[in-house]
Amino acid sequence: MPERSLVIVPTYNEKENIAKLVTAVLAQDPSIDMLIVDDGSPDGTGALADAIAESNPRVHTLHRASKLGLGTAYVAGFRWALERDYAFIFEMDADFSHAPEKLPEFLKAIKDADLVVGSRYQNGQVNVVNWPMSRLFLSYSANIYARTLTGVPVFDATGGFKCFRREVLEAIDLSDVRSNGYAFQIEMTFRAWKKGFRIKEIPIVFVDRTEGSSKMSKRIVREAVWMVWRLRWWGLTGRV
Repeated sequence: MPERSLVIVPTYNEKENIAKLVTAVLAQDPSIDMLIVDDGSPDGTGALADAIAESNPRVHTLHRASKLGLGTAYVAGFRWALERDYAFIFEMDADFSHAPEKLPEFLKAIKDADLVVGSRYQNGQVNVVNWPMSRLFLSYSANIYARTLTGVPVFDATGGFKCFRREVLEAIDLSDVRSNGYAFQIEMTFRAWKKGFRIKEIPIVFVDRTEGSSKMSKRIVREAVWMVWRLRWWGLTGRV
């Protein structure tokens, strides 16, 4: 019997995408299940996810009362996955920015790694579609900034398409994870690296959403700027 995988998808107002995403994800491999973590979406995403889950045993839902943030949504999903003995746990966006067709490549790569990161910026290439130049410059610069200050050996530290072995999440004190926006991605990769786990990057093409709206904000950017310095300090002092 193949080891089971769980794709965790945080949602907030993703009604236009979620049904199509479920179909696309589950088609990739019969060992893959999905967990939709909905933050009280006012557009009815949570109710739609429940309806899908009622008709498909491979789909599960977790509801939160309000918009509590990306990081805490993933932490809640990680805990749910660990309680149910999934071997491989994915992070994935709800808006088709991450291609479901890449999931089998992650499952192949995780055989020789503990954490697989889908990279938009590997080997000097930039694989981002439909972003304005200002946002692309911000993202690319943020990754150089994070890699330089923390030493984490990945080109796309802020990327959110990932696959963890359960052993990585078991080794990280999830109650101690401090960031909640896109800094969460840097922090989780940093913690895995500091604990000696094998990290592998595979190239992906990131395509900006065509349905719904972006969740990026100035507050998220500020959190990432300061979180990198905190991680640097933690690394120097053996905090993680």
